[in-house]
Amino acid sequence: MQEQSIGGMLRSAREAAGLSVAQVSAATRIREPIIHRLEQDDYEECGGDFYARGHVKAVAKAVGLDPDALVHLYDQQHGGAPQPVRAASVFQADRRVTMRERRGPNWSMALVAALAVVVVIGLVRVFGGASDQVRTADVEPVPAVPEVPRKHPAKETKRRPAAAGQAGPRQVVVRVKAKRTSYVHVRDADGRPLFAGDLKAGTVSTWRAQREVALLFGDAGAVSVQVNGKDMGKPGDRGEIIRRTYGVSAP
Repeated sequence: MQEQSIGGMLRSAREAAGLSVAQVSAATRIREPIIHRLEQDDYEECGGDFYARGHVKAVAKAVGLDPDALVHLYDQQHGGAPQPVRAASVFQADRRVTMRERRGPNWSMALVAALAVVVVIGLVRVFGGASDQVRTADVEPVPAVPEVPRKHPAKETKRRPAAAGQAGPRQVVVRVKAKRTSYVHVRDADGRPLFAGDLKAGTVSTWRAQREVALLFGDAGAVSVQVNGKDMGKPGDRGEIIRRTYGVSAP
């Protein structure tokens, strides 16, 4: 069975969800011709890899597929993820900034200003009868805040790790063995990614998480699965792209 392309996956998922191209276009705000081209693995109308990755991610989310997994497949088929651009290569100084010469203080102007202040104070005392005492504003003292003693963090009790292949309480241990190279994407119950990439032929990988582990297989017939020590066999047929979720009990 031939491996299904990204466009075929998007089309199959849309049809399985009972959605039309117009409905996906309304949900993603992507024009219908572009969605038709995506389902045919034609990305020329997207305007470049950056926009193509965004369109693939948006359409995959709308039809119920894993958007990050499909974007990863797109990157593998188109030379990898785009490299970040250094800021120094974008912003360059076009001209030099000339600093103005720093001058010393103008003592003549300072002396004139001081004399003017003295004259004004003398006139106020003569004609206004102002008191020599200057009242200060009443400022209420701010009460000191008592320092709160810091509490030392409680020492964490060390737990003995479970043996390889064995699950603790409410823990799922999934062991995947690849007979052929296959793409695998693994998430825990909270949606956090545990692994995303190609599992090479002959490789055995083990993941553990609380409550459940969700996997996306790029070639379900190329791997065999073992959950909490129980052999589950192959999750699907050769070349089949399939999702499986394994819980604490039997899946």
